[in-house]
Amino acid sequence: MTGRFSRSAGGRAAYALVLVCLALAAVVPASSRAGAARIKDLVEFDGVRGNDLVGYGLVVGLNGTGDGLRNAPFTEEAMVNLLERLGINVTGEDFRARNVAAVLVTGVMPPFGRAGSKVDVTVSTIGDASSLMGGTLIMTPLNAADGQIYAVAQGSVISGGQQAEGEAARITEGVPTSGTIPSGARIEREIAFALEDLREMRLALRNADFTTAARIESAINAVMPGRIARMVDSGTVRLDLGMGKAPDIARLIADIENIEVRPDQRARVVVDQRSGTIVLGNDVRISRVAVTQGNLTLRVRETPVAVQPNPFSPRGETIVLPRTDLEIAEGGGRPEFAMVEDSVSLPEVIEGLNALGVSPREMIDILKAIKAAGALHAEFVVQ
Repeated sequence: MTGRFSRSAGGRAAYALVLVCLALAAVVPASSRAGAARIKDLVEFDGVRGNDLVGYGLVVGLNGTGDGLRNAPFTEEAMVNLLERLGINVTGEDFRARNVAAVLVTGVMPPFGRAGSKVDVTVSTIGDASSLMGGTLIMTPLNAADGQIYAVAQGSVISGGQQAEGEAARITEGVPTSGTIPSGARIEREIAFALEDLREMRLALRNADFTTAARIESAINAVMPGRIARMVDSGTVRLDLGMGKAPDIARLIADIENIEVRPDQRARVVVDQRSGTIVLGNDVRISRVAVTQGNLTLRVRETPVAVQPNPFSPRGETIVLPRTDLEIAEGGGRPEFAMVEDSVSLPEVIEGLNALGVSPREMIDILKAIKAAGALHAEFVVQ
């Protein structure tokens, strides 16, 4: 028997036990990660953020769809300043061009944007131009909130709509007065921010919640040495980067942002009355309640009656007598109550509400009534 595996009863039992353990080891981690999300998807890292940019510029080359210079004097003034900077004296000249439009250019400088990198920009008219299709943005400086120039934009505008017109009709599709320039701005100035000099960083939760913040703190301290995380409030977790014993702060943050945490949230019901959309959170609970939904119909019928005078009456005249029939009907026969039992899970809540057999808009009214009765244990949001 040397060198061979014995398939005795004891050996087979041990072999089966090993297989079961391996199966559990493969299943349990997967189930424990159900509903988990990475920390990078739950928080914003303090200091790692974009910065808004804005600038005023001109779009040229339009096919007669630019600003009317009489209605937009700022366009004429900008054109004069631009031509004078190019060495052309146009003082006192009378412009009649319709191929120029004044625009505002907006963009976002990404975190750690370096000089020479490019970012996308959006171009929008501020005058009476009807379309930016086919236009070209002339070099436009982009300023941040501190008034400093951080990027310069220029390029061909990709309009977001189309427009066609004739002698008696015009058709517009989309928004031709706004457009984009992919990679249309080049960064010229960097924002002074040294990540490696930080000794403390705050994680700002996108959805503030004490339970989620506590789970993030526990998850980070379970992986990183020194218990560097500390929950400050429901929306903030502070990291002590000096306790991480890691000279590379960027790599430490990269390890932290990929830790998985199961977020928690308040029970919430969101309804959109315009479209009839209803969204229920996973933690929504409804106490046992009876609901009936009536279908009240009011009918008003006008059947006027004309009264004729007697034949050959010298002073007779036709008179119209009003006659109104009113009817109030409640469809569906006698009212029936539907019982919504105590629910322990979202599928059971949905099953109980679907048993009412009503439309989505009627369902919104029912949920409002259940909330008013104190049986809906969730935040009710109406959009």
